[in-house]
Amino acid sequence: MAWQMHYTSARSGPTGRAGFQFVAETPGVPEGVRAQVTPFLSYRPPPDAPLSPDDGELARFPVAFLYDRVGGRPLLLRCRYLGQDYSGRFGNFFAHAVVADPEEMEGVRAAELWQAPLWADAPSDAHELAPLDDLTPGSAMAPEALAEWLASAPGDPYALLTRLVDAVTAVLAQGHGRVVLVASDVELTARWIAVLSYSLPMAAAARMSFVTYSADPDGAAQRLVGTTPDVWAAAQHQGSPQWFPVEQHLAQPVAQPIAQPVDQPVEQAVDQAPPGGGEESRFARTVARCWREFDFAGLDALGELALLDSSSDLDPGGLERAAGLLALCRGDSTVAPADEKAAAALLARHGTAIPDWVWRDLVAGVPAMGFDLALTVHDWARAAGAADVAARCVRRALASAPDLTEVARMASVATRAGTELDLAELGTAAADRARGGAADVPAALRTCPPHALEPLLSGTLRGLAAADDTVRAKVLTDAACDVLYEHSAVLRSAPSQIVALVLASIGRRHRDRRVAVTGRLVRLGPADAALREIWEAPPTPSECLELLDAHPEAVAAYAPLAVLPCRVFARAAAGDAATGGDALTATGTLRLAAAVRVSLPDGRAAHDAALVQAYAEAVTSPRPRVVAQALETLMGGSGGGSRLAEDAFTAAARRLANHRPRFRAALLAAAPVPVRARLGARWTADLPDRSRTGRSPLRGAEIAQRNELVEVVLRLRRRGVPEPGLEAWARAAAAKWISGRQLEAYLAAEPELRAVLRDLLGEGRAGGG
Repeated sequence: MAWQMHYTSARSGPTGRAGFQFVAETPGVPEGVRAQVTPFLSYRPPPDAPLSPDDGELARFPVAFLYDRVGGRPLLLRCRYLGQDYSGRFGNFFAHAVVADPEEMEGVRAAELWQAPLWADAPSDAHELAPLDDLTPGSAMAPEALAEWLASAPGDPYALLTRLVDAVTAVLAQGHGRVVLVASDVELTARWIAVLSYSLPMAAAARMSFVTYSADPDGAAQRLVGTTPDVWAAAQHQGSPQWFPVEQHLAQPVAQPIAQPVDQPVEQAVDQAPPGGGEESRFARTVARCWREFDFAGLDALGELALLDSSSDLDPGGLERAAGLLALCRGDSTVAPADEKAAAALLARHGTAIPDWVWRDLVAGVPAMGFDLALTVHDWARAAGAADVAARCVRRALASAPDLTEVARMASVATRAGTELDLAELGTAAADRARGGAADVPAALRTCPPHALEPLLSGTLRGLAAADDTVRAKVLTDAACDVLYEHSAVLRSAPSQIVALVLASIGRRHRDRRVAVTGRLVRLGPADAALREIWEAPPTPSECLELLDAHPEAVAAYAPLAVLPCRVFARAAAGDAATGGDALTATGTLRLAAAVRVSLPDGRAAHDAALVQAYAEAVTSPRPRVVAQALETLMGGSGGGSRLAEDAFTAAARRLANHRPRFRAALLAAAPVPVRARLGARWTADLPDRSRTGRSPLRGAEIAQRNELVEVVLRLRRRGVPEPGLEAWARAAAAKWISGRQLEAYLAAEPELRAVLRDLLGEGRAGGG
């Protein structure tokens, strides 16, 4: 039930006292309600109103119709100015208050009760008022009547409505502040309050406290406050409320928001369009369109959808999602992808609570939906047994999926749901995503059902064939190439330029697959760049031999392959020359050299292979003459500027330095003069510094090296073969007294060589050395 109370200034009320008091009420008013209502019982005329109004003027004073809550109950209050009281003093007013149980307001918006038949214009003569069992609205504030009024209003009332809705929802959401409507006609204010009440969800409208007229808008406790221009002009504007001169707005269209800076005089506001303001929300624009089109079902739908995703506390985000979803139901093509995604999330969160009409209306928009929304509608259609709708949703989701992973996910969803999946459309969607670079291939394959892998991958590879190099590099990561290589059947039928990129990545990173990958590449056609990338890391002799055995024609035809044996030989020779190793005489190296001379008889590789074989003879043959000939071959190669020949000769000289002096002397004797000179120079250059320069004292190993090389020189002289460079070194090395004594002792068992040494030294003294 609802309780009534009348309040005014009386000579003698129920208590017998004079003055402002409750003069009548419904029996049984709950304890404390009077005290809660009393702060709202006030009325002050506008400053420009006549001080001593007659009856005609009194009728034009604004009525203060208020809605708020006291103690959890709705409070409805209507104040009228009466002029004089019982004593003849002006300032009297009559307030009719109604306090209701919350159930009495179910389905009723407070603004509907403006001009309702329940209101009294004067206090009752009886002290008891009947309880109100039904709060019946008046017809003036019915939605149809308000829509007719908006349609006939001058200017652009829908622009004002859009801004009012945003302002009111912001105030309600933050829980403080107020919006002020400034109009000289309180009926105009009441209509706007009613329009706003119908525009909000029922729960939000119940929280929108309002008053149609206040002489103190800065101090009003309500969220929506009406006042007159003269009051507003005199107000202090504390708290910076938003205010809307509604009459000025309706006089002419205004392109800018109506909310005015609080420090701007009202006269200025009337003369110029107000500045500033942000972009209107979709919810506010949707509300305005519904009023413009007399779409009351749309307003109800907005309220129904908004409450799905928000509590009674108003959530502007929920209003936006509701408006976006309603727009999609109405086939609005301007819904942004982000709004569509938010609507899809709302549907997914509240699937069973979503009204059936929403799903039915969304079906028409399937051809234009984005991925998330199409996927959500698909789930509903499958559950509802609408197979044709589910299939259309699958096709749309494939076409609008943002990336390859979502394409695969849609295929998985459709497969699990038993929905028809067109594999050709799946391949087309995959190609489109890959061509745009939105393709994480490993992630997509982890999601894709097995029977859809082939069209997904084939489409991806087709898309990459049509993409530019930047996109291909982005999509064909090493991980993607590994996955694609595992699906060899798909890769075999892929465009050749894409296969080449995949194979290049595999061969570059997996040495054990280089030979096999090379074979596949050369069958594709020109592949120099890919082969160069694959074989950038130096091959081993066995790997190079395997390549030559498997693909001899390819090695001969492609420069990046033909040079591989040369790289193997050069690397081995450089290592041997630097460290004294035996890589050049390793079995694998020699087998490669022999195979190269058979399979590639012409060209640089064959030349280098011959040098390797010559080196092997030089360091392994027991016959000095054969060694000399091999060294001559290496000399010929170095004469051509070959680094391999240079390193091989150096490595051979160092290994030959380990032979006994007798063999070394025989070798020098058998060698041509250039070979002999270079070999001798190499041997002396490899001696330690003190041995090479003749300084002393020498250590044990150094003495042995010097003595053996001097013996080589002496045996070569005894053969009658001169080698000026070596002889000059030997003469300097033996000229010191200590060196001479050491050599005498070393040659004690070789008197002939001691005699040659004396001759060598004598020649030096005779020449002034």
